[in-house]
Amino acid sequence: MAKEQTSREYITKKKELGEVKIASDVVAAIAALAATEIDGVYSMAGNITNELIGKLGMKNLSKGVKILMEGGIVRVDMMVVVNYGYSIPEVSGQVQERVSQQIENMTGLSVSEVNVRIAGVKLEEN
Repeated sequence: MAKEQTSREYITKKKELGEVKIASDVVAAIAALAATEIDGVYSMAGNITNELIGKLGMKNLSKGVKILMEGGIVRVDMMVVVNYGYSIPEVSGQVQERVSQQIENMTGLSVSEVNVRIAGVKLEEN
């Protein structure tokens, strides 16, 4: 059974010289930053708690991202807002690829899946 990681839990990788522990919030922040690098992604979408944190001026880089772990394998669930006029299937596919690559490159962890939910469409402001 997959276990949801909270900000106090860590992903442990054993090395010759000892352990490296990566906080699940770090993996979530990597995922969010990677997603927002994709052309057509307006922003990450979060729940009401994340929105309140943002309004209070605190930066929450993992907004809209949930990380689940099972035996050292990462599963990512994320919600994004797409700019109007972009192909949702193309943008979400690019997000999946980029997020998976960045997590694997930066942490050495394996990513089993990246689930993207489109939470909204940002209309152009005139």
